[in-house]
Formats: sequence, structure tokens, C-alpha cells
Amino acid sequence: MTDNGAGRPPVLGDVARLAGVSVPTVSRVLTGSKPVGDELRERVLEAVRELEYHPNNAARALVSGRRSMISVLSGGTANYGYARTLEGLESAAREAGMTVGITVVESDDDEIVAATLALALGQPIAGVVVLEFDRPGLAAARALPMHVPAVMAGGGSSREGVHPYALIDEAAGARALTEHLLKLGHRTVHHVAGPSEGKVSPRTEGWRETLVAHGREVPEPLHADWRPQSGYDAGMRLAARDGVTAVLCGNDDIAIGVISALDDGGLRVPQDVSVVGFDDQPYANFWKPSLTTARQDFDDLGVRAFGQLQRLMAGEAATGSVVAPTLVVRRSSGPARAV
Repeated sequence: MTDNGAGRPPVLGDVARLAGVSVPTVSRVLTGSKPVGDELRERVLEAVRELEYHPNNAARALVSGRRSMISVLSGGTANYGYARTLEGLESAAREAGMTVGITVVESDDDEIVAATLALALGQPIAGVVVLEFDRPGLAAARALPMHVPAVMAGGGSSREGVHPYALIDEAAGARALTEHLLKLGHRTVHHVAGPSEGKVSPRTEGWRETLVAHGREVPEPLHADWRPQSGYDAGMRLAARDGVTAVLCGNDDIAIGVISALDDGGLRVPQDVSVVGFDDQPYANFWKPSLTTARQDFDDLGVRAFGQLQRLMAGEAATGSVVAPTLVVRRSSGPARAV
């Protein structure tokens, strides 16, 4: 293999420089993810031949058993679900004698996704886990070359496509929370939804399905991002409405913002309005009042995703793994007040 004069094997950027094109263009030629003109394709392939660049190093190393790194593609790392899933993945990989490299997909823009995939797949990896928690993650999953051993991790009860998956059934968690509130005597449940991330939110669907199944009014949901401030803004709107006795929030951060707004609006939780969250973040049990929520085991999600990838890397069949959240009842939910 040519070392391109820098004392190392050639990488995707070397091919791009020699061919006079961008890294995403080289990636498109090599993966076939998008059509490329004949002249441009030939320039890239000529550079590949001249540099003796081998784009499928990861697959060859998988067969030889010499590579011990997996790559995680994620739209972020800071939010609770991302961080805990990565913790579970890293722990399981370490126990198996493997390391984890994390590549952040900064946007769902096609060029950025292509460049990010080129960066991740240019490393000596044996397989990939994609966190489908947001638009960039979903875009990376769609653009991933089929020959790469890969597992998808996210929310839902099933997933289309050929890749195996590990999921948390968010709709089941929303159904459990909504059922809990209806059993407490609430006539209906209002909803402050998180971002849809380019797909129908399973949490919103679970909430809606439960109300319809019980023949209850389905209020128009309010929309927020994942931050407490957006929950506070939605909570102030709810505080001004008549007849609101129960609120299902898209996550725990939204819920604490809603509770704070209701308090500022002169309403007590849960005596006047019951509020429930989603995720069971570490502070949920210590909030005042402690937060009823649906516990999502993100650590387990990471462990299950790595287990599916292990089976792929061993040449075994891997399909899907789905686990429902656990209902955790605390003090933020209570019997409905008369309205």
C-alpha cells in the first residue's frame, strides 16, 4: 500500500486531494449512495488506484479478526438518553475487549452526513451502532452503506429496513402514563410533546391512542423542545386554560418546567393539576413534588445494541430487541379535582 509520502496509509482525504474533489464526493463514488458523473467518478477511481487506497478495510479486518473498535454515530452526546446509551455501549464493549469511537453527526444535511460517514468508516472499525434519537441520526442510518455491519438503536416498537435494532417502546410508556392518570379520575390528559425529530413521536401516539380507546377528548398537544424553559412556556399557557387537571410531558425536563409554571400561575401539583414526565432522570425522585414518570433504561439499550452487533460481527443472525419503559409512580400525580 502506498503511504502517500506522509508515513501512513492513504485516507479518504488523500484521495479527495489527488482527485481535486471533496471528501463527500469521494464517499459517494465509493459507496454508491448517490449518482456521480462519469468523468468525476473516473478521477476518483484513478486516485484510488494510484494511492492503492482500500475503502473496505473495516470489512477485511472483521474477517481477519484483527480490529477491535466499533463506531457510534450520534446526533449528540450531552442529553440524558444519549449519554446513558453511550455508557451502556461502552461498558459492554469494554467487557468484550473492544473500544468505542464516537462520531457526532452535526446535521441531517446530505453533504455533512456523507462527510461524517466518510470520517467514521475511514477508521479501523469492525461495525457501527447508529443512535436514531434525532434527525441527524436518522439521516446517518439512511445513508449508511449496506455492506457495513450495523445496528440501529432508538425509540419505537419496530423498525423498517434490513438492519437489526435495539429499541425502547416509548408508545407503551406513554400508554401506561395516560392509563395511570385516567384511573385517577381525570377526564382527559393534556400533552406537552417534545420534538418529533422527523417522524411521528411514539410518545404522542401512545397518549393519543389511549385517550381514543377510552372515548375521551383528545386535546390539541402543545409543542416544546427538550429544555425546561420550553416546558415552562407551555406550562404558562396551560395555567391560563380552564379544565386542565392532568398533563403528560415529553420528558422530565419539560415536566419540571411545566410544574414551575403552574406554581407561578397559582396552581398546586398534584392537588390542582397532575404532571407526569418521561425518562426517569436522576433528579426525578428528588424534585418537589417527586416526579411520576416512565423509566427508560438507556444503559440497557446500549448493552442490547452492542449484543446485536456482536452477533453480526460473529456472522450470526441478528434481528430486533424491544423493551418497554417502566411506570414509576411518585407524588406529582394524584386524584382529579372537581372542575
